[in-house]
Amino acid sequence: MRTSLLSLAACALAFASCGALADNGPLVIKFAHVVADNTPKGQGALMFKQLVEERLPGEVRVEVYPNSSLYGDADELEALRNNDVQMLAPSLAKFEQYTKQLQVFDLPFLFDDLEAVNRFQKRAKGRQLLRSMEKHNIVGLAYWHNGMKQLSATRALQVPSDAAGLTFRIQPSAVLDAQFSQLGATPLKLPFKEVFGALQSGKVQGAENPWSNIYSQKLHSVQPYITETNHGVLDYMLVSNSRFWYAIPHQIRTELEGIIDEVTYAVNRQAEEANQADRRRIESAGTSTVITLTAEQREAWRAAMRPVWQQFEADIGADVMSAAQTVNRKKRD
Repeated sequence: MRTSLLSLAACALAFASCGALADNGPLVIKFAHVVADNTPKGQGALMFKQLVEERLPGEVRVEVYPNSSLYGDADELEALRNNDVQMLAPSLAKFEQYTKQLQVFDLPFLFDDLEAVNRFQKRAKGRQLLRSMEKHNIVGLAYWHNGMKQLSATRALQVPSDAAGLTFRIQPSAVLDAQFSQLGATPLKLPFKEVFGALQSGKVQGAENPWSNIYSQKLHSVQPYITETNHGVLDYMLVSNSRFWYAIPHQIRTELEGIIDEVTYAVNRQAEEANQADRRRIESAGTSTVITLTAEQREAWRAAMRPVWQQFEADIGADVMSAAQTVNRKKRD
């Protein structure tokens, strides 16, 4: 793994303390997250703990804190930067204040599908984005999937104009705000825990979520229509404190990186299996009509969203956006 001069300097400063930890006992990694143990992210954290303690016994100990039991959404990244916790996996939208480049994953209809997202994340530009926050003492280690997002609403959404006049719940994100405004809809920022009640009461009429979120939160019971748009990706980034991470002795860090690769593969496979299974469960429930877009309809949505791409190109970077579109073109060749 290449490191910047700043990272090397930080490593040198912290090496002594890291070595002392190794002499006096195992290196401790506190891994905090805000979801349950039985989610793909929760299972990933537990798998990481298991493999680390099997392969690095006595050298590294992992402590997992699920369900916001140590830090919550509002303060976990600051805790990481202060090294009060050493590993997190927040959603990509949470990093907006540290880098605008990760907004590429929120751009609507930029990627054709999850395979295109995978190709982008594995290539040079996607890997480069993992290092885009090092000046803020945050280093990305891997991308973990939750799934591609679908649009649900109180009316059938087949063409872009169908969304006009509706209010959609969004995460705090400038891109998502612009996305629904471009459609003539009203975006409303709400915590995830309030989504079901807001849809049930009519405070909002639509939302965007992966299939697994829709099913687990029973959103399909209050959303008569779900359009399989796959218009954006809801992903997490596994991150660590930069100074802490680069101060870990090289041999141990290399072993940890190998474990992270294994866990990432398992988490992403589990997330995709869960989404496909939950899609089938939603269809079987019969409470929602699932709409599949034709190729022509999907292209109409993409064309309607291009002004949003242009709006954020300067912040994200033309090079990043070009690399994202290239993975789609390669698939079509």
